[in-house]
Amino acid sequence: MDTKVRNPLLFRQLFDMESYTYTYLLADLRFEEKPAVLIDPVDTKVQRDVQLITELGVQLLYSLNTHVHADHVTGTGLLKKQLKTVKSVISKASGAKADVHLEPFEKVYFGNFYLEARPTPGHTSGCLTYVLYDSTSCETPNSLYYIPRIAFTGDALLIRGCGRTDFQQGNAELLYESVHKHIFSLPDDTLLYPAHDYHGRHVTTVEEEKKWNTRLSKSKEEFLAMMKALKLDYPKLIDFALPRNMCCGILEEQ
Repeated sequence: MDTKVRNPLLFRQLFDMESYTYTYLLADLRFEEKPAVLIDPVDTKVQRDVQLITELGVQLLYSLNTHVHADHVTGTGLLKKQLKTVKSVISKASGAKADVHLEPFEKVYFGNFYLEARPTPGHTSGCLTYVLYDSTSCETPNSLYYIPRIAFTGDALLIRGCGRTDFQQGNAELLYESVHKHIFSLPDDTLLYPAHDYHGRHVTTVEEEKKWNTRLSKSKEEFLAMMKALKLDYPKLIDFALPRNMCCGILEEQ
């Protein structure tokens, strides 16, 4: 390991203003090839992502989706066409096409880092929360660097909110239970990065959301009543996005 590298984690948070989607690039700088992953890419932003990947000199190994999106088309298929090292990743429970189908708690490695796929269904049946770990430090600070606890929650947990549960096999009770079991059980200082934000916020923590989430901080009974009372418009892109996202983002063989 290069002892001059005090923080081996390259981390970039990118934003699509049309769908309010966050895309996350992570890489391990301890390796010459800088192995990397990209979480929740958007098809209209693939050129932006490819340019950044090229500029930073990282090797993209995996393009991961937290779930089958209804509000935008994933960029995974287009990324595979341009960057031949990339494999598409999604949960097996999603039923979507991908190179890698993750079972609950399976790990995706890039360098010495890995993402643990925690099952957080409820918004959709195949939602995952990816929790970042460093296999060499095991969350313990040492003299060289310390990687903060980080999780990528998709639409299961948003900042002060959560994904809707009225379509795509949504289940409000399941969402409540999975968030409390697999996200709120993480250490309070864990940084949480959602797939979307509509109010200019970038990050939250487990402690904040347990206290201040307008839905998930309530009792299960209150939460179910709140979700039942929501009167939301039908997602305007769902009929276009869903069939494509079931096929890695494009309606053709990869």
